[in-house]
Amino acid sequence: GNQRNTHIGLYDLQTKQNEHLYMFERDLRIISCSINNERTLLAVSFRQYTEEERVSRLLQSVSKYLTLLIEIHPINNVRVLKAVDSCVRVQFLYPVEGRNTSTESHLLLVSEDKYIEQFDIHVAEEEHKVVIQNSGQLPRSRVADDLIWAQWDMMEQRLFYIVPKESRSTLKCVQFYPDENCNSILESHLDISVNDTQLKLVNFGYDYCQDQDVASESLNLRVFTSKAGGLCVCCSLASDIPDEITYSIYFLHKGYNKTFTVSLERTESHQLKEVAFMNLDYYVAAYLPGQFLHLLNIQHPDLLCYSLFLTGEDARIDMLQNCSIRSPLMSTVLDCHIGSMYAVSISDSALLQFLQNSKRDSERLAALHCALLYFRHTEDLEMQIIWWISENLSTCHSFDPIQEFIIASLYCRMCPETHNLDKLLPYTSLLDWIGIIPGVTCATDIISLPVLEFQNSKGFWEKLNSNLESVKYAEPYLHYHNNVLRREWRNLSEEDFCSFTNQREDRRTTAYLRNIFENAKKVLSHLDTWDSEERLVPLFQEEDYQQQLLMGLMVAQLKDHLMRHLQYVGKKKIDQIVLDYVAKLLNLVHRIMKEVWRRYQLHSCIFCFDERGSAGEFAVFHIMSRILEAASGMCLPLPPGFHTLHLGLGVRCLPLHTLLHYIDNGVLHLTETCVRKLLKDLDNTEKNEKLKFSIVMRLPEALGQKVLQFWNHPINANFIARKYVKLLLEKLGSGQCSRPIPERRSVPVEFLPLNYLTNMLAEIENQGVHPHEKQDHVNVRFVEETALKHTVTLLGLKYS
Repeated sequence: GNQRNTHIGLYDLQTKQNEHLYMFERDLRIISCSINNERTLLAVSFRQYTEEERVSRLLQSVSKYLTLLIEIHPINNVRVLKAVDSCVRVQFLYPVEGRNTSTESHLLLVSEDKYIEQFDIHVAEEEHKVVIQNSGQLPRSRVADDLIWAQWDMMEQRLFYIVPKESRSTLKCVQFYPDENCNSILESHLDISVNDTQLKLVNFGYDYCQDQDVASESLNLRVFTSKAGGLCVCCSLASDIPDEITYSIYFLHKGYNKTFTVSLERTESHQLKEVAFMNLDYYVAAYLPGQFLHLLNIQHPDLLCYSLFLTGEDARIDMLQNCSIRSPLMSTVLDCHIGSMYAVSISDSALLQFLQNSKRDSERLAALHCALLYFRHTEDLEMQIIWWISENLSTCHSFDPIQEFIIASLYCRMCPETHNLDKLLPYTSLLDWIGIIPGVTCATDIISLPVLEFQNSKGFWEKLNSNLESVKYAEPYLHYHNNVLRREWRNLSEEDFCSFTNQREDRRTTAYLRNIFENAKKVLSHLDTWDSEERLVPLFQEEDYQQQLLMGLMVAQLKDHLMRHLQYVGKKKIDQIVLDYVAKLLNLVHRIMKEVWRRYQLHSCIFCFDERGSAGEFAVFHIMSRILEAASGMCLPLPPGFHTLHLGLGVRCLPLHTLLHYIDNGVLHLTETCVRKLLKDLDNTEKNEKLKFSIVMRLPEALGQKVLQFWNHPINANFIARKYVKLLLEKLGSGQCSRPIPERRSVPVEFLPLNYLTNMLAEIENQGVHPHEKQDHVNVRFVEETALKHTVTLLGLKYS
């Protein structure tokens, strides 16, 4: 104030006003203040005199620092808690949020003599006044001794502190509970050598003197927690090398630490080089203004490609250009130079722009991962990501963006449903990463896991314990892999599906396959009902036995995987999770196709063959080919009708030799719907006949029997007749019927070979061997007619 008084106020975030609490009638250097939850008691520590003032005034017997406890409801008595020559910090506990009345408060005193103690204060209401009941000394207890660093977590009421032990240090944590008890709940050994002689405090109020000492060898260390049970220790020391800085992130919940050494682009001799660490929940940020911004993924820190390292303008945070930055709360930053606090978050629009402008795969993958898992899924964001993927399929060399989009989106959608599901489902398509970040070196070291001591604790400690248990059981192997699925699908795909219904097949195999296809039916029943807009993509609700087999196998194997590790969840719940997972996978593929279809402005009636495809159709065909490649690479099923639509676009867009090459190499799959439409819709011009005959020659036997009847052409009749004769003769050769004795029939005798053949085939038919039971018109008479027509055609005669 103007009269050299010192006022203490409480800032209200809603009204943006200061509520006056207390005033000293002199100019004081306040060290620390704290008010209790009921706003009836105020604790204050301050420096009475400087050393020079004390000597000049002959006040050697007067203590340098004073700590007071003041009754402020209303302002009444003042009690001295400490009168010492060492600095003291004060912090009331807030064990229960929103508690308005209580007869007891608890106060922490942190002394620079390296101890912390707790005062228990009982209050009573007397004549509309709240007064302290204790007439003598207040009850107190030691919380920690011999510490050299401490951090207060005000939101979760946790005290982290470090005790030095020879060459290593021990991190400990005390949790204060709503029932007014406290427990030492965590102990972790850190390979951090601490040479500080002074106590370093974090989140106990701003220390102006300590902030001026940034460039010294003082310990710059922060502990951050995440909602998912992540626990990180971020540490850096100011470096003597002018163009280099080093910092370490201890991922205690994962059992390893990563040490980063960054070569700075430009430095000035007077520039301070202390890294500011910020907690963004899913990420920890290491920020050096004017140099870099490193967003380290807490949830999945194993691969560097999931962390964003930004430099230049990308790393610029406009409001935060000072080196004196603190992160007292999650997603909150305090600029100590100007006394302003900011909410900090990642901008989705800036992230998308960065994704679109990035040239390195590591940056693209990190931005893609951040967009999908940090922001969860929003319709507009997903649409823009799909558009970016469709334009950059050929520019990503070290990862498949379609695979990453599908797997990460599934992970994001499914994990909130059940506790610990995030440790069992895959979150990436990559198994490792060998890329580098220019200008940054990283060293990874295994560290000992923290020791937890708690009983029936929920929330953060339960999640952290679950994370530690996952590490003990080799976490990477807990995530679902498709190795067994791929092998089983390949083995079953080589079999003839029709034979599985034969009574002579092993009953267990038949029952197993019946169960697999039942799983597939359940998945298809869980698919979203595509509305009129979503029907923009002309997918056909057709039976694709290969894809249904893969769906059913995926359901069975994913169910087995979850049952092994989620035994407490229950079979019914796991069944639902698995069906949702596979159904959402199919819906995601359809979502990609819908957005691509809309982007290239294609029509739903495009599935016809009377004209060539447009440039947009060719682009969509290329994207569908990449979707197929991505699905094959991870052994993922595709939605019903995908192969039919893909083949239809291929017929419209590709020249014949390329089309056949794609079919022969498994890029295009012949489906009943598409081949039938092709044979019926196209007329029999020479070009179309060549296309049809090339397709027909490549049809699997079972599919050929179904669709060839729709092609009314001599070539097709000749083909069917030849195949029919071959099948009958194979039956004769295998001994399934006795060799017939030809009889004279009422047919012309001028063509004896044909007479002999038809007589023999007729006898085989009479013995009950008929390969084409579902096609009544395919018989010996059909063969005879076809043979005669073919012969007449070859002779250039007319058939009558």
